[in-house]
Formats: sequence, C-alpha cells, structure tokens
Amino acid sequence: MTVEIQGKWALVTGASRGIGKQIARGLAGLGCNLVLHSRDAAHTRELEGELAGKGIRVSAVSGELSDQAAVDRMLDGAIAASGGIDILFNNAAIMTPFRTSTLETPAEDYRLSFEVNVISPIRITYRLLPTMLERRWGRIIQVTSGIQDQPELMAYAASKAALDKFVRDTVPSLRGTGVLMNLLDPGWLRTDLGGPRAPNDVESVLPGALVPALVDGEVHGVFFRAQDYARPAAR
Repeated sequence: MTVEIQGKWALVTGASRGIGKQIARGLAGLGCNLVLHSRDAAHTRELEGELAGKGIRVSAVSGELSDQAAVDRMLDGAIAASGGIDILFNNAAIMTPFRTSTLETPAEDYRLSFEVNVISPIRITYRLLPTMLERRWGRIIQVTSGIQDQPELMAYAASKAALDKFVRDTVPSLRGTGVLMNLLDPGWLRTDLGGPRAPNDVESVLPGALVPALVDGEVHGVFFRAQDYARPAAR
C-alpha cells in the first residue's frame, strides 16, 4: 500500500546532480512540491525551471553541510519556503580520497566525513521532525550505502554505518506517530561520487528511491535497496 504525496513538500539535499537530481525529478512527477538544496543555489537553477514546468512549487536553498551555521540558515530558508517539510531526503554526502591503507587515513577524513554524512543529516532531521510529529505525518529517508570490505574508503563507510545506527536506534520512538524513518541504499551508480566504473546508470535509482517516501503503515528502520526495483535495461 502506498500513500499520496501530491501537494506535500519535500527537501532533497544534494539535489543539483546525481542521485539527488533523480530523486527530485521522481518526486516532481508525483506532484510533490520541492525545496532543492545544493552548496550554491545557482547549481539548481536549471533544475528549478525544469521541475516548475511540471506544475509544482519549487524553491532552492543553499548551504555547505560541513558548516553547521550554514545548515541552520539553509533550514530556515527551507521552512520559510514550504511552511513545513513533509518528506526529507538526506541525500548529500562526501567521500574522502581513496587511501591505499587504513593506516594512511588521516583523522581529518573522519572529521569531515562525519560532519557532512552524519552530524548534518541528524541535525536536519531533528530540526524538521517536530513539525512532522505535530502533523502526524512525515517521511524521513536517510541515504546510506551498501559499501563493505573497502578499508581504503573507511572514513566514508564508517560515517554511513553511524547514520544507519542513528536510524535503527531512533525509530522505536517514532512508532505510532505517523512519521516513518528508513534507510535507502541507491546502489553503486555512475555519479561524481560513484565514479565512471560503477555498474549502474544513475537513472536506475528510480523508481526504487521513491519507495520509502511512499510506504504506509508502521514501516520503520528498513534498509531499502533502490536497485531491487530497477527496471530492466532496454535491449
């Protein structure tokens, strides 16, 4: 069973390219209004025009997610534009450089990865959650990763594991509130982060990426894999 999201407001972080851009397009196709986040509002200008042509309301906010003051300003703008966010896709993330040995991974890789990939998504969630609870409806999707057995990218992997833990330990308190929080693994995609050798086109993230925004009932803490829903490639 799925819910209707036409007329709802969604915030998509990292919406200027890659997975976030595809998610924004998918939500727009379902009539969902959008607040598009990027580091620089100019980066989403073209996408704003494209999606506004679908008859929805679209706004843009900007902010560097490694700067918590910038995160606060971004959220002020998102709330002012929407009157309250109903659906949150915490999609934006960074991956620090590939290290040939975990012994060569500097502490700064961990600091930056956790600031952007863990602390900011959690703070964004905490800021938007009270309004969702008041309305007794909300969907929070934390974009994670299926990465494993790659110590060369340990800072990124550890940050995503921490985000997973946050979700799984938080969701029991959300039961019965109408607010669902789940995890989304988009798969290994050919994006700026995934690189050109990834096996999947970025477009394959749809329709699976939208599933956790559309689920109904007490669906909490589920690890959704977008590639499980990918359409077969045309031959």
